[in-house]
Parts: sequence; structure tokens; C-alpha cells
Amino acid sequence: MYNPFFPLFSAMMLALESQKVVELRLVRLAWGGRDGRDEAAAMVAEKIDAAVEATATLMGGGSLETVVSRYREHVAANTKRLTAA
Repeated sequence: MYNPFFPLFSAMMLALESQKVVELRLVRLAWGGRDGRDEAAAMVAEKIDAAVEATATLMGGGSLETVVSRYREHVAANTKRLTAA
């Protein structure tokens, strides 16, 4: 059964979850050095890749819900990577 609140909930969760990644990245960038430079480069590359993936999904007939769900997967992976080090 379709839940009309699920897309809104999923988008809100993406906004909340992404704040943790922003925090972790800002700390890494503030420390600078090789880790900061590597994180800056990775951040730009990931954002470009995610935008290309989202565009391809939407142009291929995918839904906005699919795009948000995939972004949440990326955010979860970044959170895991940034908290492991």
C-alpha cells in the first residue's frame, strides 16, 4: 500500500543524516594536512558522481523516491567511512 508520507519522511531523514557527514567532513577539513586534502578531493568527486547517478535515474524513468533512497545509502557509507578513522 502506498504511504503518501513516506517520500517526505525519507527526505527529512536524508536532511538529518547528512548533517552528521557535514560535521565529520568539516572536522577533517579543519585539521587539514593530507587527510583534509584527500577528503576535499573525495567530497567533490562523490558529489559529481551522485549528481550524475541521480540524473541518470530520473532520465531513465526512476522516481524521486529512488534518488533520495540512493542518496541515503551514500550518506550512510560516508558516515561509516568517516567514523572508522
